[in-house]
Amino acid sequence: MAKTSPFEFIQQVRSEAAKVTWPTRKETLVTTGMVFLMVVVASVFFLFSDLIIRWIVGLVLGVGR
Repeated sequence: MAKTSPFEFIQQVRSEAAKVTWPTRKETLVTTGMVFLMVVVASVFFLFSDLIIRWIVGLVLGVGR
């Protein structure tokens, strides 16, 4: 494999970076909002799952009576 000079490497990096399609500000805000929404939904789901499992284990083991 041929070695490239640092200057040529930087040119190649800039050339490849120019090919990247960057998201718009609106797309970034929408996807960030979706991530936060999914975090809230997952948190609520696991909260209720934990409460239900704790209640079932308490019934089975007789803990808390």
